[in-house]
Amino acid sequence: MTHKRIETDSMGRVEVPAGALYGAQTQRAVDNFTISDWRFGRRFLKALGLIKWAAARSNHKLGLLDAERAGAIQAAAEQVVRGDHDSHFPLDIFQTGSGTSTNMNANEVIANLANRSLGFDLGAKEPVHPNDHVNLCQSSNDVIPTVTHLAALMAIDEDLLPALTHLQGALEAKAEEFDHIIKSGRTHLMDATPVRLGQEFGGYASQISHSVERIQATRNHLMELALGGTAVGTGVNSHPEFAPVAIGLLAGRLELPLIEAPNHFEAQSARDAVVATSGALKTAAVSVARIANDLRWLASGPASGLGEIRLPSLQPGSSIMPGKVNPVIPESVIQVAAQVIGNDAAITLGGLGSMFELNTMMPLMAHDLLFSIETLASGAEVLATRCVEGIEADEKRCSDLLFGSLVLVTALVPAIGYDAAAQVSKRAYQTGHTLRQTVLEMGLMTEDEVDRALEVRSMTEGGLESEHGGAKGKKQ
Repeated sequence: MTHKRIETDSMGRVEVPAGALYGAQTQRAVDNFTISDWRFGRRFLKALGLIKWAAARSNHKLGLLDAERAGAIQAAAEQVVRGDHDSHFPLDIFQTGSGTSTNMNANEVIANLANRSLGFDLGAKEPVHPNDHVNLCQSSNDVIPTVTHLAALMAIDEDLLPALTHLQGALEAKAEEFDHIIKSGRTHLMDATPVRLGQEFGGYASQISHSVERIQATRNHLMELALGGTAVGTGVNSHPEFAPVAIGLLAGRLELPLIEAPNHFEAQSARDAVVATSGALKTAAVSVARIANDLRWLASGPASGLGEIRLPSLQPGSSIMPGKVNPVIPESVIQVAAQVIGNDAAITLGGLGSMFELNTMMPLMAHDLLFSIETLASGAEVLATRCVEGIEADEKRCSDLLFGSLVLVTALVPAIGYDAAAQVSKRAYQTGHTLRQTVLEMGLMTEDEVDRALEVRSMTEGGLESEHGGAKGKKQ
């Protein structure tokens, strides 16, 4: 009993596992690329199956494939779309830079599934041939860029944008809930003039809103598909109507405004859409990490830190210190952000892998882009549900820190001048008296004047007090 079958390709005979749906070219790649355990994920394989489905249907419509072959290929491709055979896509990400091995992996799997459904053995290559029929009107050089764009669009629309929108909404809800809480602002990690806790959370929400806008803007370039350019962008060996028909089918099925790339040479030789999308992801990651870092600072302590907010207590934080609870969600999200930033560096360098008519770092760029989208989406969702939504404010702590800060003296500058205000601050620090006491002791203002100047809510709204005590230019 043998556990291998013999297949042949243009280079000769190859032993393939007897039950493998792939064939000789995939096996050669399995043997050659023993580098990592990174494999293309579900979304990439789904997009690859969708393209083979659309190609078979288009080729039949254009009279290039008979009904039997086209039907068998479409049915097999649908199995790849569903994920029925992911284990038969064993190739390492670190492979030939065009992704030819992965394209042929799909061609061989789909051809074998189609032939088996028609009563033929695995490896028969008839009546459906992986190159002549499954890959008809295509090249790895236009398929892999198209797969990357489709998979990225699906991941952005299905995972990332909903997660970021959820996070934005959670932050906006806290901004409203905490709008009445006045606390010390901080610049350079030092006390600054007052802000409302709600204003801080509103700033976080705005960061995420801008990230959503930047990511949405990248979708326009991702909608341009390289399919139809074949080897170098000229469309050699492809029917002139193949691309518009196939892309139309994909657009209808995915409900996306997909279009054929207006310039196939740009679409295949450059990976600028991927680099730009990664850049937007990096910016979003920086925003999410900044927010997560602020949250753990604001919740630090509880006795020796800021302690202005309380994060949800999720798990014990130490194997040696009983009762310790750490900001585990912000910490995990910051690690996600670091990974996305690292992926962006690799993707940027991948963009430099474009030489003449082809980029030769496409598998790595595709993998890292999808990893960034999906991981950032999960991180944002976890930050929203497991952290932000459960945050509570410690109003007393906010008030105590605020009124213990000498930076409130800034509010006196319009009335008594910078130098006099500096003297007030120094004297208050030396004597331990409050700013109000010190100003009155120095005879610089009346009680009504100092009370009006030190009204902290108005300090969070901007503007100046006029000579007659009315608000001027106050921001609402």
